[in-house]
Amino acid sequence: MKFAVIAAGAGSRLADEGMSVPKPLVTVCGEPMIGRLLGILRGCGADGISVIVNPANTRTIDYLESVSGTYNLHLVVKATESSMHSLYELSPWLRGCKSCVTTVDTIFREEEFRGYVDYFNLSEADGVMGVTDFVDDEKPLYVGVDEHCMINGFYDGKSGCHCVSGGIYGLTEKSFGTLERCVAAGQSRMRAFQRQMVADGLRLEAYRFGQIIDVDHISDIAKAEKLIEK
Repeated sequence: MKFAVIAAGAGSRLADEGMSVPKPLVTVCGEPMIGRLLGILRGCGADGISVIVNPANTRTIDYLESVSGTYNLHLVVKATESSMHSLYELSPWLRGCKSCVTTVDTIFREEEFRGYVDYFNLSEADGVMGVTDFVDDEKPLYVGVDEHCMINGFYDGKSGCHCVSGGIYGLTEKSFGTLERCVAAGQSRMRAFQRQMVADGLRLEAYRFGQIIDVDHISDIAKAEKLIEK
């Protein structure tokens, strides 16, 4: 399995609230979010990790270059218009096998993530998406699932759904064909890509996490630390 991290966002909401460091370097439980994430991925067996970062974020680039040898990083420095386009830029290094992609501001318990990776390794589905019934996002993407935990839709509104997307994407080779068509069609959001995978008939499975925190605001840092320290 290959691993990748999307860290190309501007982190504008944190900056607007007075955060002086770029989002990937925000400290949670004593370490930068991206450092914690890289450590977790390596603990799950990653022998190399691809990361995409915005060229304007020089402090994060410097940090990643300083730890590149430790984690065997492949660093992509490029500005993208959305997380879907960031995934597209990473895709050449993810083809040919299962890959696990997460956004840098996604905080979860390490034990749960290890369970997810183990499950995805054994799954015969075309993709396994991390979901949670803990809804604490300004614009959550609700996930419809059937009685077998297979995903039948992604929705902006609740629509009777009980869980939301957690920013953790387990993808297979079939996923990248859909991704290429989404980019070619001018689509620009990760949720559009997820919806298109369902429309293309890919068998997507939902893996439930107890709780996932997206660090978009300064107030989210305390929530993230509380989750980690459980």
